[in-house]
Amino acid sequence: MSLHILFFASLADISGMRETYLDAAGFTDVQSVFEKFVKDFPALAAYRASILSAVNSEFARPESPVHDGDEIAFFPPVSGW
Repeated sequence: MSLHILFFASLADISGMRETYLDAAGFTDVQSVFEKFVKDFPALAAYRASILSAVNSEFARPESPVHDGDEIAFFPPVSGW
């Protein structure tokens, strides 16, 4: 039972990884997954209110559920033209 986690851009820089796997047990939603990484990498907390996330390539909200085998991606805020 695992979750495939992806980090992009500055989030990958902060965490030092572009992808990793987590045991799915104990994680119920996208926010609970992100909070696990905030504990490991406190600098991620600055992005808490502005990150974008996706579950299985579909944009997701913090309260979106996660299940065994899901891929969860985290993106920092972006701007531009």
